[in-house]
Amino acid sequence: MSPKHRSIFRQVLVELETKGELARGQKGLYRRPSRKSGSDTVIGRMQFSRDQKRNSGFFIPDNPDAHKAFRNMERPRVFVPGRFSSTALDGDTVEVKLVREAPQRRGKAVKSRRPGRFEDDELKAKVVKIVERGRESIVGKFHGKGARATVAPDDGRLPASFRLTKVLPNAKPGDVVVAKFTGWENPHVAPTVEMTEVLGRENDPGVDMLAIIHRYGLPLEFPEAVLAEADAIEEKIPRSEIDRREDWREREVFTIDPEDAKDFDDAICVTELKNGGWELAVHIADVSHYVRPGSALDVEATKRGNSVYLADRVIPMLPEKLSNGVCSLKPDVERLTHCALIEFDSKGKFSSARFASAVIRSHKRYSYEQAYAIMMLDEATIGKIENDKDRSLANHLKRAWKLASLMREKRFANGALDLDFPEVKVVLDDQGRAIDIKRSEYDESHQLIEEFMLAANEAVAYETKNAPAPSIYRIHEDPDVGKLEEFADLARSFGHRVGDVTHRPELQKLLRNIKGKLEEHSVKIALLKSLRRAEYSKDPVGHYGLVKANYTHFTSPIRRYADLIVHRVLRRILSRRGEATAPENAERTPAIAEMTSICDHISKTERIAADAERDTQQLKLIEYLEHVTANEPDKVFDAVVFEVRPIGAFMELKNLMVKGMIRKDDLSPKDEYYFDRVKNEYRSRNNAPTIAAGSELKVRLYKVDRDRGFIDFAPA
Repeated sequence: MSPKHRSIFRQVLVELETKGELARGQKGLYRRPSRKSGSDTVIGRMQFSRDQKRNSGFFIPDNPDAHKAFRNMERPRVFVPGRFSSTALDGDTVEVKLVREAPQRRGKAVKSRRPGRFEDDELKAKVVKIVERGRESIVGKFHGKGARATVAPDDGRLPASFRLTKVLPNAKPGDVVVAKFTGWENPHVAPTVEMTEVLGRENDPGVDMLAIIHRYGLPLEFPEAVLAEADAIEEKIPRSEIDRREDWREREVFTIDPEDAKDFDDAICVTELKNGGWELAVHIADVSHYVRPGSALDVEATKRGNSVYLADRVIPMLPEKLSNGVCSLKPDVERLTHCALIEFDSKGKFSSARFASAVIRSHKRYSYEQAYAIMMLDEATIGKIENDKDRSLANHLKRAWKLASLMREKRFANGALDLDFPEVKVVLDDQGRAIDIKRSEYDESHQLIEEFMLAANEAVAYETKNAPAPSIYRIHEDPDVGKLEEFADLARSFGHRVGDVTHRPELQKLLRNIKGKLEEHSVKIALLKSLRRAEYSKDPVGHYGLVKANYTHFTSPIRRYADLIVHRVLRRILSRRGEATAPENAERTPAIAEMTSICDHISKTERIAADAERDTQQLKLIEYLEHVTANEPDKVFDAVVFEVRPIGAFMELKNLMVKGMIRKDDLSPKDEYYFDRVKNEYRSRNNAPTIAAGSELKVRLYKVDRDRGFIDFAPA
């Protein structure tokens, strides 16, 4: 099939899927949906929870709009009882039949509240077919020997035991191992696996991190063909390439990044214009110059989708030759960039934008801490800096913040939500053990870079949206009303007056009221959980949280494949226009059908990366708490309660932002605490302090469950 016909074929597939005449599962596989009259067969994904019995879960449809049962659901999903889950595992793509069952009370069926109609909680799903397995490997602890050899997975969402049909000779009972899933045909018989790798003993240095890496199927090495292709890239930029680009090597361009960053993919330069306005130049590493479509580098980058930032390492999307070499905008070396040049008026309002291929030589590499310290200096102090270059750059930073603060003020006036908060990072020793906590405040240096990157992403999205070329957009759909109301109830439990949270100014007002308060972090996290997850799409439907009609990802092509695609699309648009600095023959960019598949894939890899990053961070936070309490058995932590349930009080440690709980049974017996279901708080019959949302407590570490990531505290 020729490339032209292949493109047409893909377009037809997308149209048939939109009409509901085809159903698409994972990896872009298509099937014909059932056409039987009254059929309730649906394709989707199984999801099990660590907090419930493994054999009961939820079914989430791939296309909720394709079946009437899901169209009016705020959260499209259906409960799958254990007797209906068959041999489905967490993450599997399955075909289910929807079943209507009246709820049972004391052994008797209860009639529907509306005659002739079932309620949503009476709708259940029954797995009739496993379409595609979501896991290839299982990570867990090796037990037994011979015919009784098993693996107990460390993921509580899986069955408690897998039978081993192959055991490596060097494996010993108690080892943490990786096993390849081989099958599960009968729900009454354990699923089978073959051991493929022995990671080591549970407490050996690094085994905990390797277990998470294998659990999520993250790649540890690059294929030889990819490394060879990277090694063949010339460090020196040809003169002909420099002559074709705008020359910014003498302009005062600089970078601001985290202290431990190694890949610098964005640089800035701010110029005051004679009319009182501003020109912002956002230079982004021109990865698309080095990574060509269809190359080994491109294929591997597509597969990975993004870099993954774990607690002890980075798993990069591109080999080090690019990510920390020719594409990294290091100071005092020539680098190729794709530049967004944006003009603003004197009040920080967008005026115009243009785009160009450029070459730069970064004049300075600032860490956020260094940039913030300079930004806080007054003009007199800056004037006393002896080095001309450092003094000029310090003035440049002040000038840049003047523009960024105007942009930030305007963005929040338009309704943007302030969901930024400090970050906590675990400090590890040479053995990978957690020994300290480093807290990073979200100060003006972070805000400066955020505003400039948002502006560049928005300008590029507007450009691609209005051009006849498919592209990728970063979208964030409006939240479910029900989830927002649940969030509002949580905020009220802290004593805040909350109005209609579906009205954006009310959300902004609440976020202003909690600023600097003990519960700020907990409330913001709760709000984030109530919102939909941002994802990638070929359709520019806008971004709810940022209040932007046009938004994409353009500013991090070293670590995100979406940005690399957007760079190619923009280059092709400029090339078609005959722009002076555009490449003469820009490469083909994906058609609509292929772009849809890419968006689905990179949204999935992004979710996997986020889950892996969260798990490693939680693992090391737990390890740090264990380290501290081992050295100081009587160590007391200050905590704030953010939610109270019958099972216990959920809390967060101040400054550390570590979450855990005090279970009801662990509260002091002499205080005779009982749960007040009306006020959602623990009250004492002996006049001990009431425990409610917002309460401050002193606690000690009681016990941890590393496998599930749970932390239990006890009152101090």
